[in-house]
Amino acid sequence: MTWLQHYRLLRFLKTSFWFWPFVVILLTLFVALPAVDWLQANGFGFGFLWTDLSAEKARIVVSSFSASMLTFLVFVLSSLIMVVQLASAQLTPRIMAITFSDIQAKIMTCTLLFSFLFGTAILGRIEDGHVPLIGIKLGVISVLVCIILFLRFIPHLGMSLRPISLMRRIAEGGRSAVETLYPRAYDTAASEKADRVPQKLLREEARVITYDGPSGVLLAFGAADLVKAAHAAGCTVELLRQVGNFVSHGDPLFQTFPPERSIDARILHGMVAIGPERTLEQDPVFAFRIIVDIAIRALSPAINDPTTAVLAIDQLERLLRDLGCRQLDHGMIYDADDELRLIIPVPVWEDFVSLAVSEIRLYGISSIQVPRRLSAMLEHLMEILPESRSPALRKELMLLGKGVKREFLDIADREMVSTGDRQGVGGTTSGEDAHESPAPRRQPR
Repeated sequence: MTWLQHYRLLRFLKTSFWFWPFVVILLTLFVALPAVDWLQANGFGFGFLWTDLSAEKARIVVSSFSASMLTFLVFVLSSLIMVVQLASAQLTPRIMAITFSDIQAKIMTCTLLFSFLFGTAILGRIEDGHVPLIGIKLGVISVLVCIILFLRFIPHLGMSLRPISLMRRIAEGGRSAVETLYPRAYDTAASEKADRVPQKLLREEARVITYDGPSGVLLAFGAADLVKAAHAAGCTVELLRQVGNFVSHGDPLFQTFPPERSIDARILHGMVAIGPERTLEQDPVFAFRIIVDIAIRALSPAINDPTTAVLAIDQLERLLRDLGCRQLDHGMIYDADDELRLIIPVPVWEDFVSLAVSEIRLYGISSIQVPRRLSAMLEHLMEILPESRSPALRKELMLLGKGVKREFLDIADREMVSTGDRQGVGGTTSGEDAHESPAPRRQPR
């Protein structure tokens, strides 16, 4: 199995909504029903509910439960679709794929489907002279389990689609992507600035490999597999597109150095995944993008919800703090022999800071809460992160101050908006924090 096949299989199992109900159908038909027949044949029973039941009463009980489960199933799926549509319209359409991959929604759907199919199958086995009591009792148990799960799922569905819940979930995915892309802690002795391609490779000719598949977004790549392939061929491979970039058919995708030691293009194409929409797996920038989209939509005149924007800044600060404490490598991956084998384009610290701050600053500059929260975030990050992270933060803080001066002409309003506040409005301001003992600077590891 190639890297691409393995990636597609894992992603399908993780995100597919219909696959697991299909598995439930197979398990019901080929496992659950034969198990009931085996238990019945061997005289097993459950000592609760009925010890004897007429065929007519059994049909009434099973048919009512089975019909109820079908109603539950339709209601759950309809509610899920409706709530997701409302949330995507209010927040951002990019949450739809994340919501449909929710594990509790899949468990609820599979349980209801099993209860309905199992009850229907047992109903067909009830005859005047034969009442499968074990199957009926198991059906009742499955109905009770469904009711409990349903009562748990409804508040989960409503609470999970709140802005804060979605942004926390997206931030967790972004943090995992950050750990994958930048696994090392910040090192003051190591430089994060380097040429995209070493000078000795620039002097060599390169073989360019174009993309020959359908157009889409670069979702992920197999770094370890690319390094192994390059090591086996004795060459260096450069991936020309960053994860999250759109790739059209015929676009340059790879180049190899030197050209006489190139790799088969089909092998390289089998180590990158192209799809219709960006994912969080190897794309921490996408996590920033979704959270920023939620914030700027909340700041639109149609919604006018600056508190949601402040909650978004909370999660952006969390991501920036984690990024700032990591070594943001320049995309050079070496093999075990310390030979450069793979070059990948990666975002740098300034890119993340600009993405996290600039649009929210421009759209929310007229709000009192947003500039105060942005100011508090930038000042706090300058305190706790290594000194090399400060210039980008200081630049955004300066632009924020200029924007406040342009927007607020009254001196009193301008002073209030220029004061950092970690709650936007209502928290302890930066000026009050100054009277307390300052937080110690976090030493890089």
